[in-house]
Amino acid sequence: MSTTTETAYCLICEHENPGDAVLCSHCYAPMTLIHDAISQNREPCIISVIGESNVGKTVYLGLLLDMLSKRAGDFEAVPKGAYSVNLQQTVISHLQNRKFPPKTPSETDRWHWAYYQVARMGRGTQWFDLVMPDMAGETLAAEVESPQTHIVIQSLLEKTAGCMVLIDAAAAAMGSSQPDLFGLKLMTYLDQNFASSPDEKVYNPVAVVLCKADYCPQCFDDPRVFAETNLNRVWNMCQSRFAGVEFFAASVIGTLGFGSDDEGNIIPIPLHTTPRGILEPFEWILSHLE
Repeated sequence: MSTTTETAYCLICEHENPGDAVLCSHCYAPMTLIHDAISQNREPCIISVIGESNVGKTVYLGLLLDMLSKRAGDFEAVPKGAYSVNLQQTVISHLQNRKFPPKTPSETDRWHWAYYQVARMGRGTQWFDLVMPDMAGETLAAEVESPQTHIVIQSLLEKTAGCMVLIDAAAAAMGSSQPDLFGLKLMTYLDQNFASSPDEKVYNPVAVVLCKADYCPQCFDDPRVFAETNLNRVWNMCQSRFAGVEFFAASVIGTLGFGSDDEGNIIPIPLHTTPRGILEPFEWILSHLE
């Protein structure tokens, strides 16, 4: 990782770009990341948040960053660059106005990226430089189906130290096989990217986050039992191939209403937010990276 006044190498895919480039010409990651990383004088730690479309990745990541910036769980978090605040600002402002934030665009050059410097207060001076993108579920699904279709995702996961896999627990509890099958695809894709050989298990910490758990309270009682019962394919894959995996239940919305938009379509309205289980998966991953 290096840069000069004439060229700069992308932090994500390491492609050479002009020094004044705004986005990487190869993977479209923001070049601001490389300049911020160099100023810290240490390699950043990348934690990825993945999941299918409409599982709640944007809301989850936005609330997580907001909680970190408010020193939840004794964490101290400093955004490196104003662009790092854009995602949490979008999520918080929409929820305060009783709206869900817009879907993340499929175009990678329109994704929100966050670069945060994070440390646990009272535990020495170990800081983590965390890079976390809000990737679109549709783009991720396309990459999973045809690997190396989207270079930014492939390159990102190759550099990922820990990962949060978001799965729709509410749909799984109602009997849908979609969360389990898509979750199995994601775990298989991670296995292919993380495993050093077919004979070795994956040792990168992977937190399986069971989202929308407010619809199925039993998920909070014992996430592992819920996963084994309702997401048996994902559970079996985790037991077979992942040495460092844990299951967590999470929810955001306390009260949900319904209304109509200008075109008469029925839309959900978040009347009240009650974040629960947002910080724990991140805290667990970080404890395995220390």
